[in-house]
Amino acid sequence: MTSSRETKAALRIALRARRDGYVRNLADGERVRLEERAATSFVRWLEQSCCVSGYLAIGSEFCCLPVLRAAAAAGLETALPHVTRRDVPMRFLAWSPGDLLEPGPAGLLQPATDAREVLPDLIVTPLLGFDAGLWRIGQGAGFYDRGFAAMPHARRIGVGWSIQQVAEIPRDPWDERLHAIVTEGAVFEGENV
Repeated sequence: MTSSRETKAALRIALRARRDGYVRNLADGERVRLEERAATSFVRWLEQSCCVSGYLAIGSEFCCLPVLRAAAAAGLETALPHVTRRDVPMRFLAWSPGDLLEPGPAGLLQPATDAREVLPDLIVTPLLGFDAGLWRIGQGAGFYDRGFAAMPHARRIGVGWSIQQVAEIPRDPWDERLHAIVTEGAVFEGENV
C-alpha cells in the first residue's frame, strides 16, 4: 500500500489511542509480566549478537528493558539511540541498565552526548503499528528507517502490543522492513532471522 502523509497521520492517531487504551486496561502488574515474557523470545537472537540496542519506552510503548537486561547479563554490549534534531541522524550510544540518562527531545531519555558510539547488530525498535508483512509505522520522524538503512547488517526486531497489528501498513520508498516483530502473544518472523 502506497502512503500519503494524511493516511499515515490518521493511522498514528488511531494506533496511539488503541495502544493507550489497551495498556490502561491491563490489570496491576500485568504489563510488566507480559513484557518480561515477551523478552524470552529474544534468547536465540541474543546468542547471535554482540551489541544490542533497545529503547526506553514512553507512555504506553512496549518496554524492551527486559531484553536489554538479559543482553547485559549475557555479557553483550548494550546501547540506546541518541537523537538531537530531526535532520540529524540518530546515533547508537553505549549504555548499560542502571547508567545515568539525560533528557532528549520529545520526552526521550538517552545516554549523554559524549557516550561512546557503537554499531549494534541487533536493534530492538519501537512501533506504533505493524502488519504481518513485517512493515512498521513509527512516530514519523524517520530516525529508525534511516538508521536501518545505514546499518543493513543489523537484525531489526520490532516490539509492540498485539493490539497494534493492522491489515496493512501504508509505506513510502524509504520505509525499511523489519526482520521480526515480537508481541506479548506472538512472534512474526521473516526469512533468515
